Amino acid sequence: MYLLRVGDFFKTLEVTGTAGMIMPPHHATKEAVIVVQEGRAFLKMPTTVHVLQKGMSFTIPAHATHSLEVKEEFKAIVIMGMDSEIEFE
Repeated sequence: MYLLRVGDFFKTLEVTGTAGMIMPPHHATKEAVIVVQEGRAFLKMPTTVHVLQKGMSFTIPAHATHSLEVKEEFKAIVIMGMDSEIEFE
């Protein structure tokens, strides 16, 4: 995961991963939108699992703990407010 761009109100990050990779549990301090460009992954939340795949977007609520399990070569853009931070648990 790395920072792509910073604007006046929003920042974008790129998230990439290979099959089998797992991003540990974390949350953002503000709402975030993930836009999947390639591949497939499971977004695991405490009570649900969402399948993310190419062409999809998904809004992650603020402070919602989640992890990401990559199933196929994965690339996504995360859009979040400038004052939002990602905190690993």
